[in-house]
Amino acid sequence: MAETDKRAGQKPNKSAPRKKTAKKPVRKVVAMPQPDGCRTIAIVNQKGGVGKTTTAVNLACALGRLGQKVLLIDCDAQCNATSGAGFSHDTVKASIYDLMSGDISFPAAVITTRYDFDLIAGSREMAGAEVELAKLSEADRFILLRDSIAEAQSRYNYVLIDCPPSLGMVAVNALTAADGVLVPLQCEYYAVEGLSLLVRTINESVKKFLNPKIKIDGILLTMYDSRAKLTTDVAEGVRILYPDEVYDTVIPRSVRIAEAPSFGMPVLVHDPSNKGSEAYLDLAEEVINRGR
Repeated sequence: MAETDKRAGQKPNKSAPRKKTAKKPVRKVVAMPQPDGCRTIAIVNQKGGVGKTTTAVNLACALGRLGQKVLLIDCDAQCNATSGAGFSHDTVKASIYDLMSGDISFPAAVITTRYDFDLIAGSREMAGAEVELAKLSEADRFILLRDSIAEAQSRYNYVLIDCPPSLGMVAVNALTAADGVLVPLQCEYYAVEGLSLLVRTINESVKKFLNPKIKIDGILLTMYDSRAKLTTDVAEGVRILYPDEVYDTVIPRSVRIAEAPSFGMPVLVHDPSNKGSEAYLDLAEEVINRGR
């Protein structure tokens, strides 16, 4: 008995092999039928830090994984979608600014990425595009992007436009070029406050004067933390206000999603088994199904 008690009081052997935690299996991806024609989606929110660029890059990758032909256009002067796709704005030979300036053709602007989608890179010079667009005639200043990317209609199933965090002329150009709008929305009070302004701008200005066919494809709840009461309260409120627009898919708050851009890749490549990767695949399926 004494010997038994002595053994019971011993510390565990640290050299003993630890039981390995089984890795979560990677989701099997099955290609979905390609739709007829092309749908251009502007990813817009005038508030920064809501997951707009993260959504643009990962949705492009997810749609590509599902068998769609996808083009991502980086219209933000910060060029984060470009770096998130594995390119540096300093080294790319052509950009959306060059295309809109008429210096290059559409095919020359397109870059093939390793992540199942094509890219038109961003440019720091887009920061001055607001001033340059203002110098154009009233008939031309809001349709320059639409005309510049017209060839995409015959080459792709989906064109995603990552917009700057504002409602300036570049963003309005994107809205004029788009068939639909995807609004990433962080589940917090200030983000919701700006949503009504964005919806009003689309319905009362863009749709009325520039692009009658545009509609809000969906509102995407991002950085979702089901443990936080504020998150669930905001999500519930948004679904009540916009019952038909809010996507069923929510994008969870995830360290792996946040760190993937630092590696120059979508989270679907950085960590395919992550819950964020699965969420973006769910979103891509929902985008395709809603467009049918």
